[in-house]
Amino acid sequence: MAATADHSTTGANAPAYYVSTPIYYVNDRPHLGHAYTTVAGDVLTRWHRQRGEKVWYLTGTDEHGQKIMRTAEANGVSPQEWCDKLVEEEWKPLWEHLEIANDDFIRTTQQRHTDRVQEFVQDLYDKGEIYKGGYSGPYCVGCEEYKLPGDLLDGATEGEKLCAVHKKPVEWLEEENYFFRLSAYGPKLLEFYAANPDFIQPASARNEVLRFVEQDLKDLSISRSTFNWGVPLPWDEKHVLYVWVDALQNYITAAGYGSDPERFAELWPASVHLVGKDILRFHAVIWPAMLMAAGLPLPKRVVANGWLMVGGEKMSKSNLTGIAPTDLTSHFGVDAYRYYFLRAIPFGTDGSFSWEDFSARYTSELANDFGNLASRAAAMVGKYFGGVLPASASDGEAEQALKDGLAKAVEAADRKIGEELDFAGGLAAIFEFVKQVNGYITEQEPWKVAKTAFGDGGSDEGRARLATILYTAAESLRATAVLLNPVMPSTAEKLWASLGAEAGLGALSAQTIATVADWGRLPVGATVTKGEILFPRLEEKPAA
Repeated sequence: MAATADHSTTGANAPAYYVSTPIYYVNDRPHLGHAYTTVAGDVLTRWHRQRGEKVWYLTGTDEHGQKIMRTAEANGVSPQEWCDKLVEEEWKPLWEHLEIANDDFIRTTQQRHTDRVQEFVQDLYDKGEIYKGGYSGPYCVGCEEYKLPGDLLDGATEGEKLCAVHKKPVEWLEEENYFFRLSAYGPKLLEFYAANPDFIQPASARNEVLRFVEQDLKDLSISRSTFNWGVPLPWDEKHVLYVWVDALQNYITAAGYGSDPERFAELWPASVHLVGKDILRFHAVIWPAMLMAAGLPLPKRVVANGWLMVGGEKMSKSNLTGIAPTDLTSHFGVDAYRYYFLRAIPFGTDGSFSWEDFSARYTSELANDFGNLASRAAAMVGKYFGGVLPASASDGEAEQALKDGLAKAVEAADRKIGEELDFAGGLAAIFEFVKQVNGYITEQEPWKVAKTAFGDGGSDEGRARLATILYTAAESLRATAVLLNPVMPSTAEKLWASLGAEAGLGALSAQTIATVADWGRLPVGATVTKGEILFPRLEEKPAA
């Protein structure tokens, strides 16, 4: 009996489970913080694919704005050349390296995006939602944002103000801008939040947004006239669109807004926007207000993850704490990398990266608990049954306890990962089952049972008991491979091959959450091979 409900959707036009990352600013190379969100989205969408659902996963790059222009100038190239180089040489290759299975990659310099953006803002302008006015105030180029007094810190000199995010001095800007009537949407947003309490997650993020909106919203400056690297306003080409207004629309332009109505109806509204908490207001306040003004549905959830910290500060290039993911994958491997950050740092909270903690978890959880279990089970099937999986002869209380443990793990992991985005909790549930299987092997002592099966005076009873123990271990690993496939796809494939599962059950990618707890799926007679060690012993930390 399946441990979870059937989540599959049918029909060509059935709604898709649509997940987006923020589109990342290409002023520099990607670091661990960018990869953290992207891996989380990848695991979430792989999990929903494994439920049998139609899924669409979007990521991409934000390529307009003053910061890009200045960075390109500093490197002696045009903004477009700078963006092309970073995207093709850094961002896309990293996502391939980390096995990110995105369905689309949107770039805000692409014509499919800029044309639709102009149509969107022209519509708002025609509706009277945008007007012309003057603006002056402190501006952070790093954030590409005018700052409110509460967003500033005192600098080292009298009167100097710093951006609270970047810890760098803000600039004072005065210019003629176009404004979006954001102030008119405060009551409508509060009404929407009340009717949709799960729209903003976690609760701390929701409370922050509520406090901000309750203080009365100010109209939003949506254009810039002091530089030209951006999408020109269609009614006034002396102005380019504020980069954040441009960037937010990627979620609809990539989904077919204004170009493919059938596809847009299938994909929009998005199921989950994954964002960093520092850009929460853009996604939970400005974006919903613009969609309301345009008469479009709002996304179903905005989920803010915390910051990765190094030395007590948010990990970023500007703070010189941006660690490249490849610095870690070259030592620990890609799958261990994907596992560690989602297991060690509860999604939605800040967390500090530690090489020592990574190494300890790799050794105890991946190498010892999981990898060693897979090696031992395969080795014993090879040693005692010539690599042919034997039939379970007579399940008893110990075997039933594992079946119950698996059903419990599947239910918890499906709920926590698939619905609550509690990746750490879901992985904890899966590895609790792994520990249970290890305990089963230790208690049943198959190496001792083997002596009664094949030693002097070996008995059929001993062979039957040994067969039951080893089939139970292999079947447990079959389920574990399916559960860990969204998180560690290469490792899960190796385990699937080691168990000889494909011949009888098909590809690992074809397995579903609905059937993972159906005990006895691994066919008797499967060819079990030990294969390579899933998580080999690590050398000492490389010298700095």
